[in-house]
Amino acid sequence: MSSRAGDWRTGFEGMTAMIRATAAGLAILSAVSLAHAVDGPQPITQYETPAEARWAPFSSDLPSCGDTGVLNALAARFNQTESTYWGGKAAISGYDEIREIGFRANGLAYIPRRYCVARAAIDDPRTNGKVEAKHTVVYSVVAAGGILGVSWGVEWCVNGFDRNHAYSPDCAILRPILERWLGEPKTIKQGLTARY
Repeated sequence: MSSRAGDWRTGFEGMTAMIRATAAGLAILSAVSLAHAVDGPQPITQYETPAEARWAPFSSDLPSCGDTGVLNALAARFNQTESTYWGGKAAISGYDEIREIGFRANGLAYIPRRYCVARAAIDDPRTNGKVEAKHTVVYSVVAAGGILGVSWGVEWCVNGFDRNHAYSPDCAILRPILERWLGEPKTIKQGLTARY
C-alpha cells in the first residue's frame, strides 16, 4: 500500500514542479513585457519614409488633373464600362470646372495620388437628346496604377453612374481620407474643397 502512495506522491510532486516552472516562465514573460511597456511604443519607421525612398520607389511626377491624357483615359474607360457592363450608350462629351482637391493628401508614405474633381457633360440617350446632363466626376491619378504598374493610372467615379455602388456614397471613397473624415463643409468655401 505504501508503494502506491509513494507513486501517487511522486506524480503529484512532478505536477507541482511543472506548475511552478510554468508560473515562473509566465512571471519572466510578464516582467519582460512590462519592461518594454514602460519605454512606450516604438516609432513605426515604415510610415515615416516617403514612398520615393523605399526599396521599390514610386514616382510622384504625376500629370495634372486637366491633362489631356488623363481626361481621355477617363472618358474612354467610362464609355467602355457603359457599353460593356450596363448596355448603355452614355458617353462623356466634355469637362469643365476641373480642379485638384488634394495631392498626396493621405501622407508621404502612401502611393502618390493626385485627387481631382470635375463636371462632365454626358450625352445620355435616355434623355432623348434634349439635355446634356452634367455629372460630378471624382477621380485620382495614381502612380504605378497603369498596366503592370509601368505608368500612372486613373481611378474614377461618375456620380449617378456608380450602379454597383463600388465608391458609395456619392463617389466619396475616391476622395482624400481627411476630407471623408472631416465631413461636409459648413459653408461653400470651408473645408478642403467646395462640393458641387
